[in-house]
Amino acid sequence: MLYDCGKPDEREQGIAAAVEAVQRGDLVVMPTDTVYGIGADAFKTWAVRSLLNAKERDSPTPVLVGSRQTLDGLVYTLSSAAQDLVEAFWPGALTIIVRHAPSLQWDLGDGGSGTVAVRMPLHPVALEVLRQTGPMAVSSANKAGHPLPRTAEEARDQLGYSVSVYLESQQFLDLPPSTIVDLTGETPTVLRPGAISLERLREVVPSIQAPETP
Repeated sequence: MLYDCGKPDEREQGIAAAVEAVQRGDLVVMPTDTVYGIGADAFKTWAVRSLLNAKERDSPTPVLVGSRQTLDGLVYTLSSAAQDLVEAFWPGALTIIVRHAPSLQWDLGDGGSGTVAVRMPLHPVALEVLRQTGPMAVSSANKAGHPLPRTAEEARDQLGYSVSVYLESQQFLDLPPSTIVDLTGETPTVLRPGAISLERLREVVPSIQAPETP
């Protein structure tokens, strides 16, 4: 089912349907501030596996959260650099890789690496869903090797009935992806350049290293 979130009545119905779908372990597609994402309950292993199968890939899935406080429940501790970056750029197009709390029982397709990529998106629809569902495993809403969808309808053309609910945004999404910063080592390092430039990151944490060149 596809809901147009630009229409108030459909937005309310769509968000309610998406929340119910995630809670029962189904997949949903929703807009973020960068790309359309396909998402599932991060703590339902079979749901995350369904997400990876729908995308036809088997790489680790990032996690989106609906509040800064949710991050505190996912990690054992946060470095001062991580705290400063989150304070400066969340919600927004910054993904941070941190070590998650050992007690968390989840499988994000990373084989139990002990780390997780986390982001709080700056999009009202995504935030409303996330604040009701809790952390979600979310990846770009396209099959591996296929173009990124710019609308929920384009995502549906690729993913079809593997997804229960599609939320369409008023915005035509054709934006840079989030910037990914690895904060698991001694020195913060950009793994993927994106919407937030290295210069802006260094205004907050001067020691951040540029991505390695091939």
